[in-house]
Amino acid sequence: MSTLVVILIIVAVVVAIVFIGGLIAARRRDRQQAGVWEQHVAEADAALEQARALDRGWHRETMEEVARSALREQRPDHSYEDLHLVLVDDQPGVDQDRAHFMAVGQDRMVRVVLAREGDRWVAQQVE
Repeated sequence: MSTLVVILIIVAVVVAIVFIGGLIAARRRDRQQAGVWEQHVAEADAALEQARALDRGWHRETMEEVARSALREQRPDHSYEDLHLVLVDDQPGVDQDRAHFMAVGQDRMVRVVLAREGDRWVAQQVE
């Protein structure tokens, strides 16, 4: 074998090792950041839903109070730490608008669906 062939084989092996090492490192990074990525997506979705609600003139504080009131009345035994706005269903007009909140507790989650009746919000469903 000539010197040129040996050098080309060595260069090919080095390139292959670097390429495989890069694939392994990228896969490891993806596995480590998988939970972080899902968290960022969830936060972005929540921020988007809140922005849509605020942009449409919906008052989040009023909606949260209606949801909290419905939870006190229909699920007095459910204790929760956080109340998250998870879905804004903004239909044409006002009477078909819906908002979904999740009351997150240690042992379970409860969905509260609010419906708009004219200028006020009412609890349509507590699941």
